[in-house]
Amino acid sequence: MGCFPIFGFQTVLGVALASLVRGNHLLAAAGTWISNPITDIPLIWFNYQLGSLLLGPGRGWPGRLTLHHETLRQLGWDFTSRLLLGSAVVGVVAATLSGFLCLRWLERRQRAS
Repeated sequence: MGCFPIFGFQTVLGVALASLVRGNHLLAAAGTWISNPITDIPLIWFNYQLGSLLLGPGRGWPGRLTLHHETLRQLGWDFTSRLLLGSAVVGVVAATLSGFLCLRWLERRQRAS
């Protein structure tokens, strides 16, 4: 959920999703901290570019100032669809990779004990 541009709701939705899949609530909440005031524009830009790669070019990147002054609804479906698709792909890949790495780390730690 930290990859989605839904600031203020990421933690709540992350914990809710963890509840649905019987995941760890604390780790779900911490996972949303990938986006913060320092990383929000680069993350949104990357997610949009990935969505544009998958769906084809849209109207183009609206710019940092526009993002801060406009809502996703105001930017239109052309922009929003690419951003949401890119966010979903990045989130799934990051979750899968970090889950796999954590599992490997726990297995090694258990063998060492």
